[in-house]
Amino acid sequence: MIHTDGPWFKDEHGRTRILRGVNLGGSSKVPVRPNGATHLREGFFDHRHVSFVGRPFPLAEADEHLARLRAWGLTFLRFLVTWEAIEHAGPSIYDEEYLDYVYEVARKAGDYGITMFIDPHQDVWSRFSGGDGAPGWTLEAVGLDMTHFAETGAAIVHATHGDPFPRMIWPTNNTKLAAATMFTLFFAGNDLAPRTLIDGEPAQEYLQRHYIDAIVEVARRLQGLPNVVGYDTLNEPSRGLIGCADLDDWGAPLKAGESPTPWQAILLGAGYPQEVEVWALQRIGLRRTGTRQLNRQGVRAWRDGCECVWRENGVWDVDAAGRPQLLRPDHFGRVNGRRVGFVDYYYPFAERFSRAIHAVDPDALIFEEVEPETTALPAAAPERTGRVHAPHWYDLAVLLFKEFSPWLAVNVNGHIVLGPRRIRRSFAAHLGRLRDDTTARLGMPTLIGEFGIAFDLRGGRAYRSGDYRAQVAAMDRSMRALDDNLLSGTLWNYTADNSNARGDQWNGEDLSIFSRDQQTDRANINSGGRALQAVVRPYPRAVAGEPLRMGFDHKRRVFEFEFRHDPAVSAPSELFVPNYQYPTGYHVDVSDGACEFDPAGQTLTYRHTTTRERHWLRIRPA
Repeated sequence: MIHTDGPWFKDEHGRTRILRGVNLGGSSKVPVRPNGATHLREGFFDHRHVSFVGRPFPLAEADEHLARLRAWGLTFLRFLVTWEAIEHAGPSIYDEEYLDYVYEVARKAGDYGITMFIDPHQDVWSRFSGGDGAPGWTLEAVGLDMTHFAETGAAIVHATHGDPFPRMIWPTNNTKLAAATMFTLFFAGNDLAPRTLIDGEPAQEYLQRHYIDAIVEVARRLQGLPNVVGYDTLNEPSRGLIGCADLDDWGAPLKAGESPTPWQAILLGAGYPQEVEVWALQRIGLRRTGTRQLNRQGVRAWRDGCECVWRENGVWDVDAAGRPQLLRPDHFGRVNGRRVGFVDYYYPFAERFSRAIHAVDPDALIFEEVEPETTALPAAAPERTGRVHAPHWYDLAVLLFKEFSPWLAVNVNGHIVLGPRRIRRSFAAHLGRLRDDTTARLGMPTLIGEFGIAFDLRGGRAYRSGDYRAQVAAMDRSMRALDDNLLSGTLWNYTADNSNARGDQWNGEDLSIFSRDQQTDRANINSGGRALQAVVRPYPRAVAGEPLRMGFDHKRRVFEFEFRHDPAVSAPSELFVPNYQYPTGYHVDVSDGACEFDPAGQTLTYRHTTTRERHWLRIRPA
């Protein structure tokens, strides 16, 4: 059983665990039927009659995919579920067929020696506001009309926008009306929208209660499966409007396409046409390219008979001439005269979530993450035992521009870094800060919940040429950043139905390390894999002490590892050594002690001596 011990994961023998795995899977964000992907408009708004049974793959394919993940050494899964998948039919109406399906996949994963934690996934609130996650009825419950989001600029949605869908445009929905309103109500409705009630209950209480109850249903169904070790609080939560000091001046971190200010977004939703800025994401950075008038027809984003919740709560009103007036430009930045920020509301939610999960599964680990651009968790009073910091990190140049250069990268601050060595130091330093800051202040381990690369680099040329050298180099650059910091992590992602045409079946993304369209031989477990030279690499699974250093040269296929043994641990260290990298065997140099080889299990067992404190191993091709 995996548990936390200060900065490390530990097993029942006291060995330090380094967990490596993958997110399963990318297309779990969208239903199987009736509209199997966000780019299909037909039936899109029939949000109650859907089914996610078969995400991440049909049960008939489970053995194929789980065996492949085990063979690749990706034995720790961040398993995606969505609130919509559980409770799409209406409040407190749970999809029992889907819950049974999730149980069967989790149970079968355990048969393959695969451990997992559950990720209640969302992006920009819901499929109907441009992402995935929450059921459509949550938007309706606060009075929003999903069918008018396109005209009012309340969200940009693939199904209503059509093809081609602008690259990486979906994150901008976080600052548009629909998602910004929902996140504000979810986290801070009691303070910022006290007049907004749903069936007589404050909006914040109503939304949080239904969300947490839905995930508790999953926990109840999976209770007793030893390979399910924990639950994420909520994927990439957004602050909505919380902390906005001036509704006329929103310093959004990512502007792309039509970019209204929060006040303009509110007015657009209320039916007032607006001239908004248009921005473009270019290699030199974000650039304002012009303006565009939106909602010329004066359509409302609110259902008939429903008032804008922000007018209802006194943020704005109309004067005697019928002109809209902003009354409280700092409404979202101050509560009772006190400055507020997102973390003021995230942690009460996280504690509420944790208590509910632990009422069902007292030993469950709780994986916490705040906003993607936040580099570390702030200090908090609650006990951190059994908590894991699970931030996300990406090679931004590869993710945003779908280009790779070994000589150029963009760091987390948006600054250009030149040269392979400087890039490696920059990436390692950033992840090191994520790890060390959390460890020093909160005494909890860090697991990188998402990292990965876009495979459709340079317009998907590799699909035609079969030349994936750029993808291998890009993936290795990210994998080395984890190795340099001895970090656990789950790659984004493995999509069983990935295709060249639609990638991961969601908003034009293509980050899956497996693709059916690249699979030429179903009898070969590696066929269909992408960038495996970098993905499938040796690593220490269980260490009889404290890891000190590790590294893998994927070109020479040389792996090095060093650790300091713990005298209290009697069990040997175990390393994953993939047959993919060493098809004809491998040789091991050691500082001391003895090794046992299990090629079938792809495991190297190392028994150190007690004559020295530090021990090292070096693995190279036979």
